[in-house]
Formats: sequence, C-alpha cells, structure tokens
Amino acid sequence: MEKPDRREPPFVGDERELLEGFLDYYRDTLLLKCAGLSDEQLRTRGVEPSTLTLLGLVRHMTSVEQRWFQQALLGRDVKFVYGGARNREKEFHDVLGESSGRVERNFLDVCSESRIIARAHDLEELARSSNPDERVTLRWIYLHMIEEYARHCGHADLLRERLDGETGD
Repeated sequence: MEKPDRREPPFVGDERELLEGFLDYYRDTLLLKCAGLSDEQLRTRGVEPSTLTLLGLVRHMTSVEQRWFQQALLGRDVKFVYGGARNREKEFHDVLGESSGRVERNFLDVCSESRIIARAHDLEELARSSNPDERVTLRWIYLHMIEEYARHCGHADLLRERLDGETGD
C-alpha cells in the first residue's frame, strides 16, 4: 500500500471542517500503518491467539464506511464489498489470496463516496442506527467514525510494531 499524504487535522475551523479533518486524518493513519509492507505482511496475524491483520482492519473499515454513510445515512440497500454487518468474520479474517492493492482501492473508493455523501447532508440530518427504533445525526456518525478509526488505529499500531518494529502515529 502507498504511503498517504496525511495532513494534520485543523486546529481552527467550523464544526464540519474539524469533523472532516479528524476523520480524514484517521483514514490516512490506518493506511500509513500499512504502507510499505508486503501482501504477506499485511495478512500476518501479529498477536496470538487473535486472527486480526492489518489487511483485515482496512477491509473492516471499508464495511464500516459503507454501513454508516451509504446504509444508515442514505438508506441504501448496500452490497458490502466485504461481508458487511452480517459477516464480520469475512471482512476481518478471510484475507488469504486478497491483494493489498485491491483492498486499498476499495477502501479509497468507499471513503471518497462517504465524503461526497456526507458533504451533501446537514450535520443534524437523521440516519438509521443499529437499533431500528433509534435515529442518529450525521454529527453522531462523524464522531462514531472517528472513535472507530482511533480504536482500530491503536490495533494497527500494535500489529505494525510486531511486524517490523515501526512505531509512531
């Protein structure tokens, strides 16, 4: 995977600029953790007994992007690239034979679509949540996505350090 041109999130801006800036920062951080590694390394399970891999994390976040921006916000019937909400084992763990280039392209394409979708909606717009009786705002989706990426970037830190000793954010 290519090293992304990661920019620090803004220190000053309106609410949307800050939310977009932090979300893009974490999207790039996940790719940064994968940059320069071989497909074999990206598929390596780094912390036994866990089967978690860097490639699996990128696949998972591709599904999470689809879930919240396409399915929850737009109400689309989504054809998930990797299993989606019904088959998380597949998106996280079924990485044998998967090319990092294809995973990276899918991730970048889905993130690009998420940006377009989000920019067309107000932060107060309501979306479906995981619970059919509840609704969430686009603001909540941004915050949830930042939290989800931050947590998984922590996992990626550990996996990357285990693979080649590289640390840092």
